Amino acid sequence: MNKIITISREFGSGGREIGKRLSDELGYTYYDREIIDLIAKETKMSEEYITNISEKGLYPYAFQFAKSFISYSEIQNHQMEILVAEAKVLKRIAEKGNCIIVGRGANIVLKDYNPMNIFVYSDMESKINRCKTKREDEKLTEKQLENKIKKIDKNRKNYHEIISNIKWGDKENYHLCINTSKLEIKDIIPSLANYIENWFRRQ
Repeated sequence: MNKIITISREFGSGGREIGKRLSDELGYTYYDREIIDLIAKETKMSEEYITNISEKGLYPYAFQFAKSFISYSEIQNHQMEILVAEAKVLKRIAEKGNCIIVGRGANIVLKDYNPMNIFVYSDMESKINRCKTKREDEKLTEKQLENKIKKIDKNRKNYHEIISNIKWGDKENYHLCINTSKLEIKDIIPSLANYIENWFRRQ
């Protein structure tokens, strides 16, 4: 069976960076935003529409269509179609070879593939500092960044609850939880990769 790592993460915690650096270290294929493109091809929906419904939350997005020709029930149907397509895409990815998948509820969808599930979190100060380095966030105040982080994490939690009754971020539901507060992520990659390789050997 292929070796699969799923990474769930709080916004700004560095989960995406961990995934990318681990893929380079271990030689696993890395999947993140590419998954949206694959879902778009599967559903014939636009990437922007899929991102808004599946990542920004169904209910806030529904209100944006209050004066449009798209009804709330249609959005609900689209969300279910996206979830079905997402499961198909994730399973195809898992069957291709060793991989690292960031987000998308992959830890739930791929549970039968025996993935190693990682959760990455951090204190608010560290998350704000990481966000400041992003081009799209550099003009936001610290309070605005904190609000953005809380909103995105709430949406991720809500999305997780749509596909599972397993609590998002609960340590009991992951094989490894990583607190990146005050850490330089690149420094932990070699030891983390070694830990992961040993974990798969024991399976």
